[in-house]
Amino acid sequence: MHQGFHAERTGRPRKSAVALMAVAALLVLALMSAACKSDDNKDKTPAATETPADGFDYGGLSGDIRIDGSSTVFPISEAVAEEFGSVASKVRVNVAQSGTGGGFEKFCRGETEVSDASRPVKDEEVQACATGGIDDLIEFQVAIDALTVMVNPENDFVDCLTVVQLHDLFKNGGASKWSDIDPSWPDDEIVFYYPGTDSGTFDYFNEEIIEKVKPDEAATHRGDGTASEDDNVLALGIEGDDNAIGYFGFAYYQEAGQELNAVPIDSGAGCVQPTFDNALNGTYKPLSRPLFIYTRESFLQDKPEVLGLTKFYLDNTPTLVPDVGYVTMPDDLLQEQLGKLASFLP
Repeated sequence: MHQGFHAERTGRPRKSAVALMAVAALLVLALMSAACKSDDNKDKTPAATETPADGFDYGGLSGDIRIDGSSTVFPISEAVAEEFGSVASKVRVNVAQSGTGGGFEKFCRGETEVSDASRPVKDEEVQACATGGIDDLIEFQVAIDALTVMVNPENDFVDCLTVVQLHDLFKNGGASKWSDIDPSWPDDEIVFYYPGTDSGTFDYFNEEIIEKVKPDEAATHRGDGTASEDDNVLALGIEGDDNAIGYFGFAYYQEAGQELNAVPIDSGAGCVQPTFDNALNGTYKPLSRPLFIYTRESFLQDKPEVLGLTKFYLDNTPTLVPDVGYVTMPDDLLQEQLGKLASFLP
């Protein structure tokens, strides 16, 4: 009995040791597995982080930023603001659209920190800012647009327009019926849609098509159509009328999908479609154009949240700009914009 008892007592510790070794092995395996999963998660970390590889501390930023201006640039700024919120959660960014001109008016009154623009700032706008004590504007190009002329999908006869025909369509006192442009086209009345006069798109089209195509200081843009700074209003109008024609930014055309037909433009070298590649290579003339944001040098120096947003904006244009339907800048042009920002970075 004693021997058996001894054997029983000595046998149990052996089983416990085996069990402990098994548990230890399982713990080792679990730790190895956790480490592997941790490595896997590292591979899946989003590109935008609070402290990216260059060391900029987005997570430490706070404050409010107001952006207003171009309806064309609005989708880019809206996308940037949304993504920026994921790395700078303490910064509130409000993005509005009152047209390029309206945006500069607010900026020059000190109501916004960033102004979206689909054309360069005008001399009179620079002067208006200076009068209000704002004399340190700084411009950053963020994308390229292919300003797009569109007709209703039911229109099966307008398959290309020369810049002269486009001029005759949209000038004050110009064509009122399709047959005024081409006698073989219907006698139906044309319905016009175009951006409002506060829009940089309107300014650009007016300059390139109304004023330059047929040099005439008296020529002005027609005013008997439907005008709006909201490109969605224009898109819906063209969708709803078989005899409609209008123009606005490329991203809004892409968003409309099959609801609108883009019209190729002939500036003298044949009909060219408004596409990403044609805007980038410069063959879609004269309606491909740069898009901008403006802020103040003093904001970049004294408001870290504005500096952070501007850096984030430029760093992410290669992915966010095509996501919303516009054309990314060539790398040398992007590097030029980043160079403007470099002296303000910590």
